[in-house]
Formats: sequence, C-alpha cells, structure tokens
Amino acid sequence: MAVNVPPLAPVPLAAVPLPRSAPEGPRGAAGAPDGAYARWYGRELGWSLVGGPPGQLVTGTRFDVLELPSDAGAQLLRRPVATGPVALMGRRMRFLVAPGSADELDGLLDWLEWGGVALDLAALGTGGRITAPVPPGRPEPEGSPRGAAVWLRPPEQGCEALLPALAGPGHGGTGAGLVRLVAAAATECHRARLRRRTPLRSAVTGPFTGRPGQARFS
Repeated sequence: MAVNVPPLAPVPLAAVPLPRSAPEGPRGAAGAPDGAYARWYGRELGWSLVGGPPGQLVTGTRFDVLELPSDAGAQLLRRPVATGPVALMGRRMRFLVAPGSADELDGLLDWLEWGGVALDLAALGTGGRITAPVPPGRPEPEGSPRGAAVWLRPPEQGCEALLPALAGPGHGGTGAGLVRLVAAAATECHRARLRRRTPLRSAVTGPFTGRPGQARFS
C-alpha cells in the first residue's frame, strides 16, 4: 500500500547556522593566538615555538638563559653591564646569554668566589624551555594572567651573535661579557637576599612616640 508523505516545509534561512571560520591557531593560557606569536618569532628572528599552549622557546641551541629574582634583575639592569635580550615572567627575570653558558655558571661562580653562597641564580641550557614572551609592540592579551612573560629588552634579528659569552676559541658573543654579567648578577642577587632578610627600621623600632614637632632621624 502506498503511503503519501507530505512535502517538507522549507527551513527559514535565519535558522541555518552560518559556517564557522577556522580558528587562527591554538590559544594559550593568556587567550592570545599562539599562531600569531609563532609567525612573529619565525619571521623576525627565525626562532620556532614548541609545545603549548602557551608556546615555548627551547634553550641550548640559539641561546641559554640566566635566571634570577626580578628585584635583583631590576638592579642589574641599572648597572653598566652589557646584556642581551631580557624577559620578565612573574617574579623571575631572564637574561639571554650565548649557548653553552649554562654549563659554565657553576665554575664561574666558584672562580668569582661565590661558590656555596645561596644566590637564587640559575641557568637554563640544553633541553630547557621558557615561555615565549609577548612579542614587542603587542599589548598583553585581554584576560592574560598576572605575571605573563614579556620582553623588557626585546630580541632583534641576529642578536645571537652579540649575546654575552666566554672569551676563547669557539665562543662568539661579547668576549668576557659573560664573566662580567655573572659577577654583577651574583652581587645583586646577594644584595637582594639581604634586603629581604633585613626588616625596615620602622618595623623594628615601632611607631614614633616623640613630642609633636620633634624631628625623627632614621
């Protein structure tokens, strides 16, 4: 027996969802397209991002990293010491140095008579990674977490040849620049540690209780 099927009612065009455009790339924790970051690093520097999100830069090939507390790093930036690119992430500051420098850090600290002193000074070399900072000239993405990685002294094309390094055969960079940088970094790390351990004078002596108009000297 034949069954009569009524014709289907036309679907209003407004009810048809529009096709979604393909996303530009995976989004990092900060909500910024990692693809845009990767294009900038690749086009401007020839560096590749790995992992993620968020994308990361591998250490030990094009550069190593000298890492220290941000308060010590801020003082180091005020010194007349040559540095390469510098990044900040949270409470840690990262100074880019020549590849192979991470292997030299312990020996340099011993030679500079800082061996055995707790400095909170570290280095990342072969096999290490750092979060790729926001490319220069770009605002931090909306909703980015506090302490997201940013460049304080951005890298430029060919900057690897000018990174602080040890002098000697097989070492490029700025000759003894690594020695000077490590010496200054160790000094500022030690000073910052002492500042953190030393309370303010007002906290030790308590509130001033002298007569009105009496001067107080600290």
